[in-house]
Amino acid sequence: MSHQLPPAMFLADALGLDVLNSIATPVDVPVDWLPDGDGLLSWLAQAGLVPDTVLAEMRERAMPGELDSVAAQARGLREWFRGFVQGHRGRPLAADALEELQPLNRLLERDEGFSRIVAADGSGRLALAPSRRWRSPDSLLLPIAEAMARVVCEEDFTQVKACEGPACTLMFVDRTRGHARRWCSMAICGNRAKHLAGLRV
Repeated sequence: MSHQLPPAMFLADALGLDVLNSIATPVDVPVDWLPDGDGLLSWLAQAGLVPDTVLAEMRERAMPGELDSVAAQARGLREWFRGFVQGHRGRPLAADALEELQPLNRLLERDEGFSRIVAADGSGRLALAPSRRWRSPDSLLLPIAEAMARVVCEEDFTQVKACEGPACTLMFVDRTRGHARRWCSMAICGNRAKHLAGLRV
């Protein structure tokens, strides 16, 4: 099923919100980019969250149905985080939200991350780079959780918005000057709104 999906949409200006946007209605029919294990691997590749070599290895090593189960967990995580963002967007996020974030912290605690010294990009210099042991398909949830945690810790929740398109469910961080962004994309909902306004005139 997932191999027929259109390319995923990355319009939120924050990968953690793009996870929420991995289910959307770009035209008339809802599209879920995480319907199964294949869809999850494809979305992770498009998001650049997991190296292609790791994704290929996971596809090869996973037991039957194992990646589908991880995709189901990813959808559950997505919907939990949607509720959190919807409940807090539009106002500053404070430390009193920490209790609500425990499910995310429990997932982050599973990480087997480490740092290693690598050659820096073409400069001939050395750099310390984060890495992670990908021991099981469940570890594919970690970069998703990390992206969500970055939204929580690094973004101004007063500028987290939902698209004003009547049927649109996409969310984004408004980084425009004056914070006047209203649409997930001018090409999608912005033009649709202009067209409808023109019909009403």
